[in-house]
Amino acid sequence: MNINVLEPSPSLATPNGTTRPQVRIVIVGHVDHGKSTLVGRLLHETGSLPDGKLEMLKAVSARRGMPFEWSFLLDALQTERDQGITIDTTQIRFRTRSREVVLIDAPGHAEFLRNMITGASQADGAVLIIDALEGVRDQTRRHGYLLHLLGIKQVAVVVNKLDRVDFSEARFNAIRDEITAHLSELGVPPSAVIPISARDGDGVAERTANIGWYNGPTVVDALDTLTPARPLDELPLRLPVQAIYKFDDRRIIAGRIESGHLKTGDEIVITPAGKVAKIKSVEGWPQTPVTVAQGAGRSVGITLDRELFIERGDVIAPIDSAPRDARRLRARIFWLHDQPLQPGAAIVIRLGTREARGSVLAIDKAVDPGELSSVAGRSIARNHVGEIDILLSHAIAVDRHADNPRTGRLVIEVNGRLAGGGLVIDITPEPRASADIVPVDSALRPQERAARYRHHGAVLWLTGLPGAGKSTLALALERRLFGRSGSPILLDGDTLRAGLNGDLGFSPEHRAENIRRLAEIAAHLARNGHIAIVAAVSPAREDRAAARRIADEHFREIYVATPAEICESRDPKGHYAKARAGALQGFTGISNDYQPPAEPELTIDTSTRSVAEAIDDIELLLAQTGILFTEQVDLAANI
Repeated sequence: MNINVLEPSPSLATPNGTTRPQVRIVIVGHVDHGKSTLVGRLLHETGSLPDGKLEMLKAVSARRGMPFEWSFLLDALQTERDQGITIDTTQIRFRTRSREVVLIDAPGHAEFLRNMITGASQADGAVLIIDALEGVRDQTRRHGYLLHLLGIKQVAVVVNKLDRVDFSEARFNAIRDEITAHLSELGVPPSAVIPISARDGDGVAERTANIGWYNGPTVVDALDTLTPARPLDELPLRLPVQAIYKFDDRRIIAGRIESGHLKTGDEIVITPAGKVAKIKSVEGWPQTPVTVAQGAGRSVGITLDRELFIERGDVIAPIDSAPRDARRLRARIFWLHDQPLQPGAAIVIRLGTREARGSVLAIDKAVDPGELSSVAGRSIARNHVGEIDILLSHAIAVDRHADNPRTGRLVIEVNGRLAGGGLVIDITPEPRASADIVPVDSALRPQERAARYRHHGAVLWLTGLPGAGKSTLALALERRLFGRSGSPILLDGDTLRAGLNGDLGFSPEHRAENIRRLAEIAAHLARNGHIAIVAAVSPAREDRAAARRIADEHFREIYVATPAEICESRDPKGHYAKARAGALQGFTGISNDYQPPAEPELTIDTSTRSVAEAIDDIELLLAQTGILFTEQVDLAANI
């Protein structure tokens, strides 16, 4: 619901009619702490109510036999009046002496935190309201954390309903100290903590005798001190593509300018493809060219000086300050789904007009914002927050939130349902490809390779402790399949570490990247009909889950589950021989960190199975899952 008010009273007009800067302020707090009442009172105190509105609502209340409440100004939906809670965000525009204010009233009830995130994501600053009798609640702390999560740095705190505690200065001071400590710990110390009674007007626009012991700003004063965000027009151009329309012989690219500005003749780049062009025209409606520059917030249509393939979700930007192209992001999120978010989870990311499938590579700093304590384990529960690493199915154009708040916020969906949202805090950029580089498919069809090799493509991922026998099995399997005219290719983790992945260390991030590269190579081979045999410790379950998503239906996980004490007695490559002392430096650390597969396609213990028996088991798996042709396995049984 939007409320556009009339001109303010003359007492609030600025000198000489000067233009006020606009600030967008979200008002949040626990349910029933008085947000809607405060907003209604602010409209009254600033002279922003339309003539007769207040009297009309008082008359309606009298006819219904109920006392008038300032919140009636906002709770326009019948559902809200019946339930007594605000369930949607409401935007109210009014003026103070020095600001054009867009006040966003967001729901405080736990069930409507989704709406609160939507409202707060648009704000430059915030007003956090607390009931003087109830004090700081878990929901209050969550709202404080959400403001931090959404990058809001300016927060004014209002301690409401002081009349319920006899305007006690001691009670106010206790709440002030507690909330100040909480917000300061989050890095958003409050700009003011104000005692008020919204119902009676104390502290809203003036300090009354009831709060004579207080000499700080009123709520209106505090709103006047909040600083507008850097104008979006001053940021680099970001035009997410919404649609492409065909008119006559023109292809008009339509979208809303999120930041920056554009005009005819500008040289731009379409990201993430990296295609360069010039703006040939800026189109208006009905089909008239626009000759003046268009800025942030305007919906526009443009044509280019060349024919390029462009799709919804692409971002048009200046060549010298384009967003980064990335498949891997780190985001600070608030989780809303009933099911906890786990590493390896499949998600959908919405960023601007772009939608991309992705997976959660890692979870860090999981926190219950109500308690500000780290959560045991590596998942994010409902209404909790954390930082996650996301691997996307394809590169998208994205900015860090610190660089551009309009293109640095994302929404997460699970099974078509809003599940969370947050800020992009870091990006692993993709190397920008030239517009002239076009991937080329193989000249051979998968069926042709299958007819020759007598098998389909696959990724066999052998994982287990160092010394478990992975490389021994991989070599033996490679030899057997090749001897039967197949096309196996060994990808040994250590071998690739010595070459392709020689630039990587052993931090969790580098281990994940090592596995990603292995998986990309293996998946490419599998799609071209080969059987890629990967032998790699790959200790992290979430990294292996990411590899499975990359290889998709080609992936088969084989857990070489040899006991640790047996592995320790073997040489570092897992051959069946005793090793010299100290050959497995760091074994204990890897053993402790190793996360066994939960549901591998096959488990093999090389301490109880011979190499030949283990290879027989793998061949049977390949036959049963449609990789090896059945007659080939039957033939092998007769040899």
